[in-house]
Amino acid sequence: MTDYIIAQPPVASVAIAGDSRRFPIRRVFCVGRNYSEHAREMGHDPDREPPFFFCKPADAVVPADGVIAYPPLTEDLHHEVELVVAIGEGGVNIEPGEALAHVWGYGVALDLTRRDLQAQAKKQGRPWDWAKGFDESAPCTALIPASQLGHPASGAIWLKVNDQARQQGDLADQIWAVPDVISYLSRSVALQPGDLIFTGTPAGVGALQPGDRVSAGIDGIGQFELRIGH
Repeated sequence: MTDYIIAQPPVASVAIAGDSRRFPIRRVFCVGRNYSEHAREMGHDPDREPPFFFCKPADAVVPADGVIAYPPLTEDLHHEVELVVAIGEGGVNIEPGEALAHVWGYGVALDLTRRDLQAQAKKQGRPWDWAKGFDESAPCTALIPASQLGHPASGAIWLKVNDQARQQGDLADQIWAVPDVISYLSRSVALQPGDLIFTGTPAGVGALQPGDRVSAGIDGIGQFELRIGH
């Protein structure tokens, strides 16, 4: 048994629907600008600029319920609802036609973003880490195994704030479908069991205020409701 000089941190994990076991999280990859209308609302050309990747810490993933604290250092916290892909079998240079065999399951999550910090980072040519990778920045539902769900390529994805519609799209609107995302990512890193991929958000992102009630979901996969704290 290995001895550590300090207490070993707990294993980051996410719940599994209908199962007392949990899915351990190794890494969290996020796809940027994977819906055309969102790319345009952020001032980019989806036909000229393909999606790219950034990361969040594994322990940024928390249950998508209860109260999520409004983070420090921002006055412009934005919501981005996303399909989450959980990798169950690793690989490198995975072909798109083989990619779905590497998927363990799916969930629904928020990519919370400190938009003002992101804008500052872009202006200064710096990384986005502080804008994307803060505590509780990735609330996520329980995962549903692909063995039960299949591999959804379409379905409404939506988000409301205080019962007012903000984001509305369809998984079919993704520029890169899940097999393409997995294939591309596996050419840059060796995907491993426990990796999560947040697959991008539709148009309509906007600011959240303390006390706001956020509800979101993807038809056929799941939905959640949480509140933004103070």
